[in-house]
Amino acid sequence: MALANHKIAVLMESDYYEQEIFYYRLRFAEEGIDVHFLSRLWGMPSVTFYGHEYKIPFECTESFEDMDDETLRSFSAIIVPAGIVADRLRYTEDIDKLPPATEFMRRAFAEPTIIKGIICHGLWLMAPTPELVSGRSLVAHNNLLGDVRNMGAKYVDQDVVVDGDLVTARTGGTCNLFARTIIDLLAERDAGQQATRSGA
Repeated sequence: MALANHKIAVLMESDYYEQEIFYYRLRFAEEGIDVHFLSRLWGMPSVTFYGHEYKIPFECTESFEDMDDETLRSFSAIIVPAGIVADRLRYTEDIDKLPPATEFMRRAFAEPTIIKGIICHGLWLMAPTPELVSGRSLVAHNNLLGDVRNMGAKYVDQDVVVDGDLVTARTGGTCNLFARTIIDLLAERDAGQQATRSGA
């Protein structure tokens, strides 16, 4: 499979949009991509989350907590999905510290080789670190227009917007276009690397 050398992480919590999450699991795997679903496990081996619309259970067994830099860099893309996932993940026990999920994304933003994918209400997770999206072109759910402006980002009225290593999409209903864009970007990177090796 063409993209079998890639790994993608999808952040998870309850009130996830079922159609989006199950689409990612199937669509990325179809390209040979190794898909991982990460969350806070609170010291437990697994946590079961429930979907927003149909309350479908989803067992998560992997965590972004305490992930070292080498493992982080092994991911080609990290996705913050739609639904209420981002709002739940931006909880912090210590108001003087970033939420662990936001801190994880801050680290991801420091790695230009990682595609940061944020869709719909996923932008909520970046609210504590507006400097990471300030000045960048993006799209989010219409309900987040004020958030986009308060973060200093440039709203673009398109279903999917690419700004370098940042890919954003309007709603969970555009997850197919969002996933397609990420797949195409990974394929383009591979083609560019292959061309570089061939020309060396």
